[in-house]
Amino acid sequence: MKELIEYIAVSLVSNPEAVQVTETVEGGRTVFRLQVAPEDKGKVIGRQGRVAQAMRVLLRVAAVKDGAQAVLEIE
Repeated sequence: MKELIEYIAVSLVSNPEAVQVTETVEGGRTVFRLQVAPEDKGKVIGRQGRVAQAMRVLLRVAAVKDGAQAVLEIE
């Protein structure tokens, strides 16, 4: 799942070297934190948050297939 988030984010941003995804387990669910360069945040979030929401939906679907819960936070 971490690779999925990285792949999508690197495809969207202008500065792919700044993309970092960290994975932690909190309260029985996996939390993925996506960090990008400040100038690329808007590209990852998208208009009215549509890109970020689509990434979260894909992550949730992948997590459900594995029998887990996952959350995406964009920093």
